[in-house]
Amino acid sequence: MPFGNTHNKLKMNYSAEQEYPDLSQHNNHMAKVLTSDMYGNLRDKETPSGFTLDDVIQTGVDNPGHPFIMTVGCVAGDEETYEVFKELLDPVIEDRHGGYKPSDKHKTDLNAENLQGGDDLDPNYVLSSRVRTGRSIRGFCLPPHCSRGERRAIENLSIESLDILDGDLKGKYYALKNMTEEEQQQLIDDHFLFDKPVSPLLLASGMARDWPDGRGIWHNDNKTFLVWVNEEDHLRVISMQKGGNMREVFTRFCTGLTKIEGLFKERGHEFMWNEHLGYILTCPSNLGTGLRAGVHVKLPNLSKNEKFGDVLKRLRLQKRGTGGVDTAAVGGVFDISNADRLGFSEVELVQMVVDGVNLLVDMEKRLEAGESIDDLMPEQK
Repeated sequence: MPFGNTHNKLKMNYSAEQEYPDLSQHNNHMAKVLTSDMYGNLRDKETPSGFTLDDVIQTGVDNPGHPFIMTVGCVAGDEETYEVFKELLDPVIEDRHGGYKPSDKHKTDLNAENLQGGDDLDPNYVLSSRVRTGRSIRGFCLPPHCSRGERRAIENLSIESLDILDGDLKGKYYALKNMTEEEQQQLIDDHFLFDKPVSPLLLASGMARDWPDGRGIWHNDNKTFLVWVNEEDHLRVISMQKGGNMREVFTRFCTGLTKIEGLFKERGHEFMWNEHLGYILTCPSNLGTGLRAGVHVKLPNLSKNEKFGDVLKRLRLQKRGTGGVDTAAVGGVFDISNADRLGFSEVELVQMVVDGVNLLVDMEKRLEAGESIDDLMPEQK
């Protein structure tokens, strides 16, 4: 672990009050929920692999808040984290996922045929479309906690499985540590490559240990389907292409993901999933579908309109800069995506993005023409 105090047995010589972190300046979901009493109740518990409460909360202690989004402030180290520390994590999940209760059941739907439309987003405004999710392999610790051997085993399993994909999913794996400078530059130019995490949120949770050992990227020959291995999650699966055909992107996403899951099962490994939390991932914000369907879309007029934030909220969408979570927008181009992950199926979330982006583009066209958008204001979804 990269932290000093998480596995320090001597800390139990101090009272819970003496060990409780100072969260007085903090603005994240963990800090809203964690009390001194709860800390005292959970601090001596650990998961079967040895993940402790201090491991869960360290990233939220070290990162009080974020200028653009309300962060979660905690991570899981293995599948059992969500059960052992549910006194903390259930309220965090409920808070982050719009009132999702401990008794609620999640639904999964990876049948792209169920999506209505999606092939008609206006390419004069929608520059690119992308759908991503994460998957965790049962029986291994998650990236904040996994060992070098586990990480390498996950990499080997991934290479074996992905190597079998054929047709338009046929591709190649590039290990970060073996990459030539030309390959690296090409992948950076294609916006494919994840670099060593510099985000303090990831560093404080221990995900960058032993970098770049065991990390890599696989992509198909068409560069429209890629898998990141051992970054924030065991697997990050991404389908993307230029333009506004979200239906095509989502169809490839569903097909590829279903094939990958089958290949892992053939090797005796299933993905972490349960009927309450859906797919289990490192960050509680990604539970359920783990799905973020996003478009880069030009909204120079709407983004200056005072109603922009309210419109997004009503459509259950969120905005980011096109450079990712830590960036502001440039030139009126925004990354617009679904705000929810849990409690809605994959198809429902992509549908929200398709319908919402169509409306945003209609509003942008109205404002371009100097007309009012009042009659286009959506109801709260």
